This record gives sequence, C-alpha cells and structure tokens, in this order.
Amino acid sequence: MTAKTWAYEDFVEGASFDLGTKQVSAAEIIEFASEFDAQPMHLDEEAGKASILGGLSASGWHTCAMFMRMLCDAFLLDSTCQGAPGVDQVKWKKPVLAGDTLRGNLVVLAKRLSRSKPQLGFITMRSELVNQRGESVFELENSVMFLTRDAAGYQA
Repeated sequence: MTAKTWAYEDFVEGASFDLGTKQVSAAEIIEFASEFDAQPMHLDEEAGKASILGGLSASGWHTCAMFMRMLCDAFLLDSTCQGAPGVDQVKWKKPVLAGDTLRGNLVVLAKRLSRSKPQLGFITMRSELVNQRGESVFELENSVMFLTRDAAGYQA
C-alpha cells in the first residue's frame, strides 16, 4: 500500500477539518434529480418556487453526495479509510438552492480501536455544511473506520 497521509493515529478528539467549498448549479441539481430523486422541486425552478423550499433545490440525497465529494477531496482519498458502518444521524436543515455556495467542516468527536480487530480504529465525526449566508443546511454524524499505520504497512 502506498503511504497515505491520514491513518487512525492522526485523528485527535476535538480536531476540526475544513472541507472547502462547493458551488451548486441548477444544471447539477436537475441532473442528479433526473436520475435519483425526480420530484418537481428538484427538476423545475417554478415548481421549486411554488413549494415550501422557495426555489430549485437540491435533493437531500444530492446534498449528501456533494458532502461526500467534499470529504473525499479534503482528506479521505489520502487516508487509510476502510469505509463506514453506517450513519447515526443526518439532518437536512434548510434547502440547498441553485446558486448556493456550500462550505464544509468536520469535527472529530471520539476515537477508539476495535476490540476484535485492533489494527482498525473508529473515528466518530460530526460534519456540517453551511451556505454563503452562514446558515447550516446539513448535519451528519457517523463513525468512519481507518487502519492504523502499522496495519497499513508503513510508519509516519
């Protein structure tokens, strides 16, 4: 395995990670919705305006997908990540509208080594996306599994 920057040992409780920004376009909202969540408020500006969302809005699942891309680009692809056993909580707090700019942040809440596989650790994270007005639009809490440096076959 090629050395990765982030292994289990590198995560510290309380540490915060900037996930960067993502500009959300009408075209990508419609493209995602056409394939995966073809509700009118995700496909048409006028239908979005007529809904309680107030405009063409990204599906909550699209918001999750955008968050995942931001997480991958920020550090996950340069880590010993082994996936996640699930999501404890996801909240779609406000609509993500065409033209919004999202900024992501992640905080490490806890960490522990697996009892059955001590070469594997669990990092519990709380993540948030805010829009350009500083309004929280998305929150997610989950654990992610990372190999230790020894298990990955290299040293820091």
